[in-house]
Amino acid sequence: MANALQQLIRDRLDRKGWSYGDVARRGGVPRSTVHHLATTERVVRMPQSATLEGLSKGLELPLDTVRRAAAEACGIHVYGSPDTAGADTGAADPEVDLLIASVQRLSADDRRHVAALVESLLDRPAPHSPKK
Repeated sequence: MANALQQLIRDRLDRKGWSYGDVARRGGVPRSTVHHLATTERVVRMPQSATLEGLSKGLELPLDTVRRAAAEACGIHVYGSPDTAGADTGAADPEVDLLIASVQRLSADDRRHVAALVESLLDRPAPHSPKK
């Protein structure tokens, strides 16, 4: 069964009649990268931002759509509001989405440590601005 990123790439290639090379040229990424992402069943880690941006450009799809498919292919569910799903509004913060989704993969003990860290960061006083 194809993962979300494979399915996205294959569907787009079929619909547009494009090859891996077409997407690669259009997006400025190596053909081997497009081929790898389209054929690898299990994506071990998120592709780099530049790769996702190139793939988005090459497939002529919103970056958020490609980023979400890549995250899902890695086993990470990206949370977002329904009104922004699939839309590249620029308002979403991929680091926040990744952090939220990745916490589920931690052990219960590690989640407690992360929660304690977040609480301590939120409770710390704001840095003082330098006096003039």
